[in-house]
Amino acid sequence: MYCDLHIHSYFSDGSLSPSQIVTLAKQQDLIVALTDHNTVAGLDEFITQAQAQGVTAVPGIELSTDCQRTELHLLGLFVKPEHYDDLENLTHSFRVQKEESNRELARRLQAAGYAIDYEQIRQSSPEGTVNRAHFAAALCQKGYVSSISEAFERLLKPGQGFYCPPKRLDFIEAVKFLSERDILPIWAHPLKDRNESQIRAILPKAKQVGLVGLETWHSSYHKEQTRVAASLAQEYGLLPSGGSDFHGDNKPGIALNCCRIPASVYDDLKK
Repeated sequence: MYCDLHIHSYFSDGSLSPSQIVTLAKQQDLIVALTDHNTVAGLDEFITQAQAQGVTAVPGIELSTDCQRTELHLLGLFVKPEHYDDLENLTHSFRVQKEESNRELARRLQAAGYAIDYEQIRQSSPEGTVNRAHFAAALCQKGYVSSISEAFERLLKPGQGFYCPPKRLDFIEAVKFLSERDILPIWAHPLKDRNESQIRAILPKAKQVGLVGLETWHSSYHKEQTRVAASLAQEYGLLPSGGSDFHGDNKPGIALNCCRIPASVYDDLKK
């Protein structure tokens, strides 16, 4: 049996509902975690459907944070219902600023000649939550780019003159916030965002305030990155975790359970 502990639904920037994700997990006999960006809005549906279908499900969240002026992502696993309001309040200001950032991105793209209709993009998201992945899909549909990855590389990553990142939570403060509520803080895909020496500079303080684990499996990793991440987790006494970072059709190159993570990883985190 396998687990996939990093998955997105259409409550953030995925294309599937929480119920559809549970159904796919049932078909694959897979343990799954729903970790939508900066919201827990899909967790009630996710847990209800998992119980109905007999799927082992982990309620989670992925927080967008800042560390030394660089975006880092932090997973929180095993979120309890009594902390839903805390998390929604924590991320409210980010979501407001994210909406402002989205509208500015659309304005800049339009000014450069890209016929992007932001209201149409919003309507394409079932829950009205818009991320750069939605912009990338719109750019693909209009033929401006040939793939989602090209859209990010050419137009949507910071420094290209279009995307202005919203103000984010502080990474260390976010780790502490989760830890104080017995939500497991897991540094998401650290080697996607930083090199080994940069990770080492952050880990001691992060562990001190409650970091529990590192993603040692991720769909973006090559074999050497997986080895380095596992070595870092062992060296710093952190639990390994991982997931596909599945987004459905919004990132079509990433399949659910593509990392083939043993279920024992879930067992160790649950303990």
